[in-house]
Amino acid sequence: MKSENEMEMTSSLPESEPKTEVRKKKIKVSQAEEPEELPRRHTAQKKKHRKKKASQKERVHRSARVYGVLMMLTFVFVISISLAVGIIEIGKDMLGINGSQRLVLFNIPEGATTAQIAQNLHDDGIIKIPKAFIYFSKLSKDDGNFVAGNHEISASMAYETLINELKKNPASDDSQTVVDIMFPEGITLYDAAMKLQENNICDAQKFLYYFNAGNLGYEFEDHLPAVSSTLKFYRMEGYCFPDTYTFYEEADPADVCRKIYMNFNLKMSGAYYQRMEELGISLDETIILASIIQKEAAHDGDMPMISSVFWNRLTHSTEFPKLQSDVTSLYVENVIKPHIELDNQAIYDAYDTYVCNGLPAGALCNPGIAAIEAALYPAESDYYYFYANVDTGETFFATTLEEHNANIDMVERVRQGLPPVEETAEGEGAAE
Repeated sequence: MKSENEMEMTSSLPESEPKTEVRKKKIKVSQAEEPEELPRRHTAQKKKHRKKKASQKERVHRSARVYGVLMMLTFVFVISISLAVGIIEIGKDMLGINGSQRLVLFNIPEGATTAQIAQNLHDDGIIKIPKAFIYFSKLSKDDGNFVAGNHEISASMAYETLINELKKNPASDDSQTVVDIMFPEGITLYDAAMKLQENNICDAQKFLYYFNAGNLGYEFEDHLPAVSSTLKFYRMEGYCFPDTYTFYEEADPADVCRKIYMNFNLKMSGAYYQRMEELGISLDETIILASIIQKEAAHDGDMPMISSVFWNRLTHSTEFPKLQSDVTSLYVENVIKPHIELDNQAIYDAYDTYVCNGLPAGALCNPGIAAIEAALYPAESDYYYFYANVDTGETFFATTLEEHNANIDMVERVRQGLPPVEETAEGEGAAE
């Protein structure tokens, strides 16, 4: 046991000493921790620096990646454009777009391969891409089916049409005489037939029979009436397109007709049919109107205005039921009556526009492309009359009958060598 003195001594010890030791420890700890903050700040700065470097690298990497993507897109775009242009060119060649419509003789030598034929077609300006023709021939299973000899083709033919023509029997033997026949604008079908006979191509009557029979399988025939009018004199007058043709002497009349039909079919583009639809007229009506314009016009430049006169009358049929074109009466007298088997007043009246209303029953001749375009694209005018001076080729247009009669009087006075009518002070015409 402790003595009281010992207990007193123990209790008398100061209580603050251990507290002082604790404070010192705390101080020591705080002093020890303070210097550790410097390396931490330094580490943070390093991390920030590293992040900054990383972000710069990332930006460079991202820029390079964007540049690469742009380069790739540019490359793809250029390739796509090139492919598109190539495809368009191949398509145009396959469809014969922009090719010449002139029929030419093309010879396939004996034993020629498709590749050789394609190259010859290219050399002659018929096709532009021989490889495309070879591929199309294989695709259509016509490779090796071409017939040696002469074939009549044009650069405006689509591959399909071209191949079909080259698969047919040759046009004729090389020993036969070739003759070029030119049908001028405005020639009648009868005169064309006689021209063929005179040049020993084929018999005129046989040609007229086959040509008017038609049904040769060309696209333009689909636009014609299924049943022809009984009032028509020559069913296919107007469809013997004016052009220079190459024929063999003593040719089959059916082959001659096919060549002319083919040429007309090539000339009638899709744009013409679309325009007919816009105007609300048929192919037959277009050709009939074009034939009248062809016969009435002294020059191609007058055709659109002459067309406007007929269109104005057709669209105001209540006031102007009859076209009153002299050339229709002349066709009756000079073509129909001399060559018709039996006299038929109904046909005469159906062609004479001083008798019938609107367009005549059929075409008067075979119009050229200028007349066809004039029929489809007339000039804008308020004219209902015209009168031509056949000596000078001048055409005078009028809105009223009074103006028209004045034009007739003026032209006839000039033709007779009489002085022109002078206007009085009142503005009325008076003959001297």
